[in-house]
Amino acid sequence: MIGFLITLLVVVIILGLVYWVSQQIPLPPPFGRIVQVVIVVVGVLIIVWMLLGLIGYAPVMPLR
Repeated sequence: MIGFLITLLVVVIILGLVYWVSQQIPLPPPFGRIVQVVIVVVGVLIIVWMLLGLIGYAPVMPLR
């Protein structure tokens, strides 16, 4: 459980840094907003995937 919390904290810190860097790069208005939305959506999906793994449901495609 402590390992999960540390991993979750590291993921949130990395996503926060990536989001902050995306705000610092001068992109035209529509592209900058699209990049920020993509970062947030990917971050939420990663966190949901981690939480699903915590409760015992591992949404992983089997390798064949």
